[in-house]
Amino acid sequence: MVEELLAAGAAAGCAGVVYLAAAARVVKQYERGVVFRLGRLLGDARSPGFTLVVPFVDRMHKVNMQIVTLPVPAQEGITRDNVTVRVDAVVYFRVVDAASALVKVEDYKFAVSQMAQTSLRSIFGKSDLDDLLSNREQLNQGLELMIDSPAVGWGVQIDRVEIKDVSLPDTMKRSMARQAEADRERRARIINADAELQASKKLAEAAQAMSEQPAALQLRLLQTVVAVAAEKNSTLVLPFPVELLRFLERAPAQDHAPAPNATKIADRAAAPGVAEIPDRPPSSGVTQTPHLAPSPAVPQTPASAPAPTPGAADLPAPAPGVARAPDRPAG
Repeated sequence: MVEELLAAGAAAGCAGVVYLAAAARVVKQYERGVVFRLGRLLGDARSPGFTLVVPFVDRMHKVNMQIVTLPVPAQEGITRDNVTVRVDAVVYFRVVDAASALVKVEDYKFAVSQMAQTSLRSIFGKSDLDDLLSNREQLNQGLELMIDSPAVGWGVQIDRVEIKDVSLPDTMKRSMARQAEADRERRARIINADAELQASKKLAEAAQAMSEQPAALQLRLLQTVVAVAAEKNSTLVLPFPVELLRFLERAPAQDHAPAPNATKIADRAAAPGVAEIPDRPPSSGVTQTPHLAPSPAVPQTPASAPAPTPGAADLPAPAPGVARAPDRPAG
């Protein structure tokens, strides 16, 4: 009898150990256990630690609650300004409701991946190339909202979405490089022009200060000569004042200017029948007689040459064959 009791106790103990071994479950700290009893969801998810289920009746699924890094395959498309680009991204998400992640969606990782791909194609199809390259923060926020809206019903929370890389065609890269080079050249020219303007203002102030003290210009000239002579060379540069060059330019113009008496002589020569009288200073007893052609308007009379009077030396003697009218007495 005792032996039968001992055998029954031993059998019961073995059955209990086997049952306990079949019912015991351990849930890790980053996991949650979802129990299905005969295919029906049983309460809330089991917390981390040791837990028991009914063998052959309950089935427990463990769900990872860690943040999952999901790379989004590169998507190729056309932006709003008709530029072909290739964009890839990465999605960070985690499960916040283990029961919904198992019940409401078949494979939440695959679902999030497909939603991220379609959202990525949609977001850069609505954006310009400049926004895609320089305004990524705003695009990341918009992409996160587009993915997070359906993922909330799946028990999944999107923590962050980042656009990793934007691949452009080679022709577009060259065009952008030329644009950047032209923009930098434009800014360099503006800076140079601004520097010239400031330098001209300072030079004007310096010239005004030197004009008040003429010795300052000479000192500045000597400083320039010293600066040039400091180098070990065989050439010495001596600058000339600008005023000297201007004086030399005006001198030939004054030499070629017509004399004031030339106009009078030209006017007298243009009049018909009037003898040309040169304007020259009187000399002692010497009278220059120019060769004058006979004029039809002057009548010919017998030659009579009166003695020269003081002050009449400037008048030329009559040419041969031309009579000269005698001087009438005054009064």
